[in-house]
Amino acid sequence: MSAKQELRTDEGAAPVGAYSQGLVVGDFVYTSGMGPLSPETGEVVGTDVAEQTHQVMRNLGAILAAHGLGFDDVVKATVHLQHLKRDFAAYNEAYKSYFTRPYPVRTTVGSDLMDILVEIDFVAHRPR
Repeated sequence: MSAKQELRTDEGAAPVGAYSQGLVVGDFVYTSGMGPLSPETGEVVGTDVAEQTHQVMRNLGAILAAHGLGFDDVVKATVHLQHLKRDFAAYNEAYKSYFTRPYPVRTTVGSDLMDILVEIDFVAHRPR
């Protein structure tokens, strides 16, 4: 079993529970599910799913950058939307602006989220 290395940055939203922002395990980086929280205030940023998606992506980008990675290194995303049918198109438009082809594989599901519209986590590959 590989050793785990914690990733932590003040540039991304701080954990609000018993979890790490991210972990490095072998050649992969795993992030926690990130919501649209401001790293400075801990408050929700944005009132619609597009605004919230951009904040989530800024948080995730900061966690990746803390280990020298970027969105091109992401291989898998899991996305939770509070209102799947209503918000999918707007979320997808915001989300895809961070990636180039080939896009990461992705699962998007509807979830009962606490006071947010979107939560996303990543698996990224760490090139050696």
